[in-house]
Amino acid sequence: MTVYNFSAGPAVLPRTVLEKAQSELLDYRNSGMSVMELSHRSSLFEEIIQEAENLLRELMAIPENYQVLFLQGGASLQFSTIPLNLARHKKALYVNTGSWSQKAIEAAQQIADVTVDVIASSEDKQFSYIPDIDPSSIDQDAAYLHITTNNTIEGTAFQTIPNAGTVPVVADMSSNILANDYQVEDFGLIYAGAQKNIGPAGLTVVIIRDDLLNDEAIFAPMLDYRLQAKNDSLYNTPPTYAIYIAKLVFEWLQELGGVKEILAQDRQKAALLYQAIEKSTLFSSPVAEDSRSVTNIPFVTGDKELDRLFNEQAVKAGFENLKGHRSVGGMRASLYNAFPIEGVQALVDFMQAFEAEVK
Repeated sequence: MTVYNFSAGPAVLPRTVLEKAQSELLDYRNSGMSVMELSHRSSLFEEIIQEAENLLRELMAIPENYQVLFLQGGASLQFSTIPLNLARHKKALYVNTGSWSQKAIEAAQQIADVTVDVIASSEDKQFSYIPDIDPSSIDQDAAYLHITTNNTIEGTAFQTIPNAGTVPVVADMSSNILANDYQVEDFGLIYAGAQKNIGPAGLTVVIIRDDLLNDEAIFAPMLDYRLQAKNDSLYNTPPTYAIYIAKLVFEWLQELGGVKEILAQDRQKAALLYQAIEKSTLFSSPVAEDSRSVTNIPFVTGDKELDRLFNEQAVKAGFENLKGHRSVGGMRASLYNAFPIEGVQALVDFMQAFEAEVK
């Protein structure tokens, strides 16, 4: 039985990447050592991390005045790291579009010398849409404006990036990095946990504009962007194997034709599923049409018992991790870059068969 993994993260990886990693697992480039055994100070690993950075710069067209950091701690650690570096004794602006935005807001609020101002929210409708942002609400003296570009749990995404004037836009891009047509220049800082579109859990990518590197050291060296940039992400031992897998994924993406090509494929996959939902008399989308995510697609029957039955039968049919987040219920298909279109078609066929069975 073919298994399709719809997990929101850690998520499916390209098969060719896994096969390449398998072939090099015991002996990387005739070194007699696994990548997991390489010193992070060795020339072999320095080549890996430099290649990873160069590939990511090419894929995202990252300008020279931005630093690329490969860090640990997951995107959640950045919820505190960002205000510590950028917003001490200042105001930080946030847009609340769901669970991860809320966690970022709560973390910033714990820092005594940072003022947090939530300038827009979609909480009034269970985060089912992306709210409009009134330009007059953006204080031009603020340290930054924080958004979550794609909301994994709620299935919404920013279709365009807000114009914040001179205020840097800071983006949690964990679930749609390398799966969008945003321009890096429109952001002051981008951060992303790797376990969606980049590689395995344990790695976080931070892309930060040079002028936002803090002027003086903060109390926690590991959280200091300036120190991490100065040491080329090697202040301490980085997540070496995760960086190696990320490099392989970047190579895979480049061979496919880059972000433009993978985004076209992602949109094709999403359209296939959204069309099936729209045509169905059983399934529906809880998300406003103009706010829908390409990568995370929730759907429901409107009956919790039917949702439970669908999820139960889906697992037996080889569809793993379709159950919606516990906070929203229903179902959720996460269609990241490595997820095959064949899996989407198989899901659509299964949905139609289920609908015919219960009607």
